[in-house]
Amino acid sequence: MPEIILGISAYYHDSSAALIIDGEIISAVHEERFTRKKHDQSFPRKSIEHIFSYTGIKIDDITAVVFYEKPYLKFERLLETYHEFFPKGLKSFSSSIPVWIKEKLFMTGTIKKELKKFGNIDNIRFLYSEHHLSHAASAFYPSPFEDAAILTIDGVGERATSIIAQGKGNSIKILKELHFPHSVGLLYSAFTYYCGFRVNSGEYKLMGLAPYGDPDSERTRNYINIIKEKLVDIKEDGSIVLNMEYFNYATGLKMIHDKKWKELFGLETKDPESEITQEYMDISLAIQTVTEDIFLKMAKHAKEITGSKNIVLAGGVALNSVANGKLLKEGVFENIWVQPASGDAGGALGAALAYFYTENDVKRKIILPDSMQGAYLGPEYTNDQIENVLKKYRVTSKYFDNSKELAKISAQYLDEGSVVGWFQGRMEFGPRALGNRSILGDARKAEMQKRMNLKIKYREGFRPFAPSVLEEDIQEYFEIDIPSPYMLNVVPVVEKRRSVLPENYYQKPLYERLYFERSDIPAVTHIDYSARLQSVNKDVNFRYWELINEFKNLTGYGVIINTSFNVRGEPIVESPEDALSCFMRTEMDYLVLGDHLVSKADIDPELQKKFKKEFKPD
Repeated sequence: MPEIILGISAYYHDSSAALIIDGEIISAVHEERFTRKKHDQSFPRKSIEHIFSYTGIKIDDITAVVFYEKPYLKFERLLETYHEFFPKGLKSFSSSIPVWIKEKLFMTGTIKKELKKFGNIDNIRFLYSEHHLSHAASAFYPSPFEDAAILTIDGVGERATSIIAQGKGNSIKILKELHFPHSVGLLYSAFTYYCGFRVNSGEYKLMGLAPYGDPDSERTRNYINIIKEKLVDIKEDGSIVLNMEYFNYATGLKMIHDKKWKELFGLETKDPESEITQEYMDISLAIQTVTEDIFLKMAKHAKEITGSKNIVLAGGVALNSVANGKLLKEGVFENIWVQPASGDAGGALGAALAYFYTENDVKRKIILPDSMQGAYLGPEYTNDQIENVLKKYRVTSKYFDNSKELAKISAQYLDEGSVVGWFQGRMEFGPRALGNRSILGDARKAEMQKRMNLKIKYREGFRPFAPSVLEEDIQEYFEIDIPSPYMLNVVPVVEKRRSVLPENYYQKPLYERLYFERSDIPAVTHIDYSARLQSVNKDVNFRYWELINEFKNLTGYGVIINTSFNVRGEPIVESPEDALSCFMRTEMDYLVLGDHLVSKADIDPELQKKFKKEFKPD
């Protein structure tokens, strides 16, 4: 009998479900993609429905269901925290404890109630992994390494906020933990809040804003000193002690004590929609610099205590691709692998894998380049299903029975300056669109960054776009000599492609700096000559590789813009109908759905109006 395990992450943020059979990853999906609620935390019912439909597996085929963390331990930590800080936190206590008792504490009953809707669950084992063990398992078991140091960093799990572990063969041994309230993830999130972005979703905006800070200014250096002297004590092993006088997340309803931070930095907590001044750019750079310092110290200590030449990373902070790029450049480890779904959604996969290898003494099968299958682990749609959606809305399309011809004409449209929605194959697992649910543009055209931010994504103009590059052409454009398939490394654009910066560059206004052409691929070259690249392998995603290769044949450039197929505040599209809706609501020029090509010019304007939908800005 095969061991069929369902992993679940839910009730905090980024709910998901994952299925493995005898250790092989079969499917993993985010609930938000189905419900269209960004960071949906509800029970992943629709995700499980999809998994059963896709695999043909029924609920009574399942051997075990594993939740990604242990609610009792988390509740115990919560009570200890309120006790430690008493009488502070009474308001937070009175609002959170009833929710815990009603919904989260008796998790087995809650999960069983949901799963009974699918059928008989009498023979299923219900188990719990620990939060950071789930992260560690999600990073180590799919990696290409027999032996690796494991570093997981996020806000908080049950008690741990980060761990160092060692993976060998089919086992994981936790070596060190950092405990709440001292947390790298929560430190970074505090600055996310302070700079006017939303906690748990705006951290990548803070990372994107940091390069606009002036690294040589006295103000930036002063901010760094204040952070290190007043807010966080950084030990040589990377462990930290936060000065909780300045933080309010342990027992309060906000991340920080706003008044104390104003006294510390001389800045009000930024209003989310107000203008971003240079002070906030500099403070973003300061916390990014401090975070990288902590991250590198932790990684070096992991090297010392494990002796491994390899490291794997997971947890929300592992999505800080700038820090990952710095670790790569430092050369602390020979090999680095980052779980593409490093956040809590990936915990569902890790929980299932952790249980399988803990309970079964089986040799782990290592797959190259890894066992994540390019992170293409979600739903896919046939051309018949796509055609039915187009017929439903009476949308005219051109059908191609030759993928090369479709790639050629799509490449031609990109060369002409058009923006193309690209919907193919299985949906990605993780926060990045990797060429199956993507919006594409020409990286050579400087105006593309502004157009795609403001007219397509409806988001802040300072946000950078990522390049997708043919794996064989990586070193033509970027200072990296290994594949980077999951868009998790920020690295420099090669010197020969850069432009010379004007004098007093950092004294110029934000958007004057933003729209200066810094290289011959300006739309994907960030303000500091960096790029968060995705390398595209011919064998992993042939259709996407074929498109970029046709663009190279036409233009000489094997690199294009790739951003996720959604608008600000909306989850990445899941279905052909989602894709068509997003296409209608933006100024995209063409939409490729499987083998069907749709032109905006052929769409009735009255039909477009029917798709108007507002998403709350994230």
